[in-house]
Amino acid sequence: MLIKGFVAVVGECWWVTRQEISDEVWVVLEPLLPAARTAGRPWTDHRGAVEGMVWKYRTGAPWRDVPARFGKWNSIYKRFNRWAVDGTWDKLLAQVQQRADAAGDIDWVVSIDSTIARVHQHGATLPRDTGGSTE
Repeated sequence: MLIKGFVAVVGECWWVTRQEISDEVWVVLEPLLPAARTAGRPWTDHRGAVEGMVWKYRTGAPWRDVPARFGKWNSIYKRFNRWAVDGTWDKLLAQVQQRADAAGDIDWVVSIDSTIARVHQHGATLPRDTGGSTE
């Protein structure tokens, strides 16, 4: 389960806070992420950034709307993009799938959709210009 919530009581009010990634999932993901860079400005913690990325894709919001509690939106985007370009996400997915397959948690059944998209009745009789020669 990726999304986990908990409730904290403060006086008479109930505040619901939320973690985007559960502690159990983070234990699996953390060792698979790149080590901190030695040159340049040090990264903020990976968990905050990854949770910001999860929040962004869970909500469908633009990068600029990522809440400040995860860090600066631009830093989160840059890290996401850097990891996409260098293949970090592909490696992470492959490792997680390998572990889940070894544990028997993945069922590799494939479902194929045979949906047909038909043309509108008025578009069916229009002449087509395919760019080829006409005979």
